[in-house]
Amino acid sequence: MTRLMTPDLVRLDVAPAGDKLAVIGQMADLIAATGRADRDGLEAGLLAREASFATGMPGGIALPHCRTEAVHEAALGLIRLAEPVDFGSDEGPADLIVGIAAPAGAHDQHLVLLAQLARAFVREDFLAALRAAEDPAEVSHLVMSVIEPESEQDAPSAAAAAGTPGSAAPAPAPVAVGAPAAAATGAASTSGTAAAGSAAPAAGAPGEQGDLPVLLAITSCPTGIAHTYMAAESLEGAAKAKGLTLHVETQGSGGITPFTPEQIAEAGAIIIAADVAISGRDRFADMPIVEVPVKRAISHGRQLLDEGVAAARDPRAARVPAGASAGSASPADAQATASWPKRIQGAIMTGVSYMIPFVAAGGLLLAIGFLVAGYDVAFVAQDAATNYSLTNLPGHLPYTDTTGDHLTERAGIALYLGAVAFTIGGLGMGFLVAALSGFIAFGLAGRPGIAPGFIGGAISVLVGAGFLGGLVTGLLAGLIALWLTSFRPPRWLAGLMPVVIIPLVTSMVVGGLMLLVLGRPLAWIMTTLQDALTGMSGTSAVVLGLILGLMMCFDLGGPVNKAAYLFATAGLSQGTEASFQIMAAVMASGMVPPVAMALSTAVRRRLYTEAERENGTTAWLLGASFISEGAIPFAAADPLRVIPSMMAGGAVTGALSMLFGVGSRAPHGGVFVILAIDPWWGYLISIIAGTLVAALLVTLLKERHARSLEAAAPRETLAV
Repeated sequence: MTRLMTPDLVRLDVAPAGDKLAVIGQMADLIAATGRADRDGLEAGLLAREASFATGMPGGIALPHCRTEAVHEAALGLIRLAEPVDFGSDEGPADLIVGIAAPAGAHDQHLVLLAQLARAFVREDFLAALRAAEDPAEVSHLVMSVIEPESEQDAPSAAAAAGTPGSAAPAPAPVAVGAPAAAATGAASTSGTAAAGSAAPAAGAPGEQGDLPVLLAITSCPTGIAHTYMAAESLEGAAKAKGLTLHVETQGSGGITPFTPEQIAEAGAIIIAADVAISGRDRFADMPIVEVPVKRAISHGRQLLDEGVAAARDPRAARVPAGASAGSASPADAQATASWPKRIQGAIMTGVSYMIPFVAAGGLLLAIGFLVAGYDVAFVAQDAATNYSLTNLPGHLPYTDTTGDHLTERAGIALYLGAVAFTIGGLGMGFLVAALSGFIAFGLAGRPGIAPGFIGGAISVLVGAGFLGGLVTGLLAGLIALWLTSFRPPRWLAGLMPVVIIPLVTSMVVGGLMLLVLGRPLAWIMTTLQDALTGMSGTSAVVLGLILGLMMCFDLGGPVNKAAYLFATAGLSQGTEASFQIMAAVMASGMVPPVAMALSTAVRRRLYTEAERENGTTAWLLGASFISEGAIPFAAADPLRVIPSMMAGGAVTGALSMLFGVGSRAPHGGVFVILAIDPWWGYLISIIAGTLVAALLVTLLKERHARSLEAAAPRETLAV
């Protein structure tokens, strides 16, 4: 395996080109110059990572990092700045910038080495040696002696003089990613061995080591490359200094080696330092818990251990709910430390995401039923599907609508198979509100909220409250179930709480509230809303289509996009022309961003990187299939030019779709369900017009930006 860092990946005493974004650009220049990555794609990946989670660390370091297809070969770049730059750390600006570039399919061995490096950055002696190094070869050796100790044999003599881990002290031994291994500094390991200077656990006193409790800790960050292992090293070092026994489970990119049952049994409390969902919370049911962001474990490891000790000794401390999801993280787990508005928003998005498969399967089967048996199958589907068979095919069946008595247009095998598909689809759509409600409750309370949420959603359908009632019952069921999980019953009762008591009590409360108090007002609101939509025509309908188009293209699959999609799909259960038109406007608008970006990359290839041109080729199919997320890579790399252009195109498409009165009986599928859309020509014209507007705008904006860059002074180069 090629060495991750070589002298040509190191620059010392560099004048920063500007703020942290400019420094990240310098890092992309440095790594790309070695041929290990495409510069623009690497910079986009590093910037996207920085936007989601600042990479400044205590000790004056920053670790911008990413895994992306733009990286051909894993690399570590290091820039030592002449003047520190703010990278978002509360501890101050950073002068040591280490860029971690990993390929999208990075081999686990690379992740193991990066984990070892991340641990080393917590050690003050290692940082001091990096700052004292006099040439790139010395820095390269320092770093490689941490992640590949055998390379120390080839060290330049200057390394010893600088006080590297190869002279005054031996280099730390490798630590496997995700494994409960001892820290290189001699901190407590997860093997169950007590930390240096501490006594063995007292017999008959689980969770206590003499006067000190045994603690567990789980660390995890969004990418699982750097912060995960720095947090583990910080906690292990603090545990050694305090004489605590600490077992650490790193849930990083290299996999997870979980705690042993013996370690869990002897623990007095658990510390979770994470910014993502943690797997396997059910293992710690009723254990005292301290939960914080991963950065806090890096900067305040000693204080965090003190909090863990206090929680272990406090009978009133917060505890892991008995209903924590088994074996995997629930959305409730992931949001446990978020603010309430974010938790509510996240729960609703969870409900929408789990509802979509019901909508897609049910809606497409309904569309197939219409296509095969004709649109009048809706009046006879149940009769044809249940009272006839392949050996007893129906003829033209009678039905009655608002215009009088009729016979179905089709008969025989077409009517029968179409009725079967329509019936299955109708049953699937019947779960729409219940699934929405059930999984909103799941997003708040985990598994105990599912049954009450589904029951509340079913009651919402019964009383006519529709998807609005489903939102209300889902939130109610989730909040009540979450509150009930906070109780600490006796051990003999704890096992019944998540599977019997919480679902029973919550279902009774939510069902009673809906039937006795909330159902009728919510049904009235839904009826009023439906009547208003049905009465929309002319200018008001066009304005609605324009707004829906803007929402679909604002965040390309995010909360605003999902809100518009939920509004459309929930209305399909009403079966009105207005609801079909809203669905068509939403689906058409959502197709515009990927197709527009694909068109722009085709007509102005020089404005895009090679990776973006490849994404553009894929975006044709994604857009045609109504997958708005196909435009996300472009928006992440250049949001100021891409997102406004896409919104403009989406608004045009939504408005035209409403103007033409286009209706879609299918909730998904893009052009592949065009036979379920009427008039199909209006649908295509709307999409083409919006795509042309969006592609033209984004191309012009990018062209103007490219010219401004060419006219500007040459980019400042890295100074050694």
